[in-house]
Amino acid sequence: MSRVRDTAYRAAERVARWRDAPAVHPTGVLCSGTLHVVGRGERFWGEPWLDRHASYPAVVRWSHALGTPGRLPDALGLAVRVEDAGGPDRPLDLLFTSSGAGRLGRHVPLLRPDALTGAYSTLLAYRTGECERVLAAFPMLDPPHTPRPTLWQELACRPVLFRLCAAASDEPWRPFASLTLEAVHPAPAEATVSYDPVANSLPGLRPAGRLNRLRDAAYAGSRRGRGAA
Repeated sequence: MSRVRDTAYRAAERVARWRDAPAVHPTGVLCSGTLHVVGRGERFWGEPWLDRHASYPAVVRWSHALGTPGRLPDALGLAVRVEDAGGPDRPLDLLFTSSGAGRLGRHVPLLRPDALTGAYSTLLAYRTGECERVLAAFPMLDPPHTPRPTLWQELACRPVLFRLCAAASDEPWRPFASLTLEAVHPAPAEATVSYDPVANSLPGLRPAGRLNRLRDAAYAGSRRGRGAA
């Protein structure tokens, strides 16, 4: 497995250096907003941050995974930084990709022509307390909704709301937070926020499993390739 991680690291490093941008999700926009944690409700999550009702400022990067031209469909990314989630200057980074919402579909990236026609998921599991669950962000839209291809076009009309949920394979989706995006800002590739879901995690909310370690190696190579490491 270490050889595979090394290969992923080197490949991502080369692509990022060639692009002078992240190896994947090279183009995007930054959005500012607020994340509201619901709290434990009737059941504990087993992570204090999830079990405590609170609000946090958030910085979100919405992006195209491959950077396909024009209106061609692409997998879409939603990278969420929750400021001070673990305490002062200790953010939490959550990375979501356009996907399905079913037991299998939540693990598969989907090409999508516009920003808000379906779910975004972490694809891979997170350790939440003592259980492994996939996290997802579901856009909450007031009908009638006219699909727009980019998130910044949506934000030009109104704030955009997502419901954040978690579920194991044998569980229904359970909400744990809401995310409201309120403004969009330019995000040139050379100056974009560098998200790290492993370094910026919480003791009871962190990526789990071997495939997440492989993805972490690729992200580390990408950061090094564009000089962000």
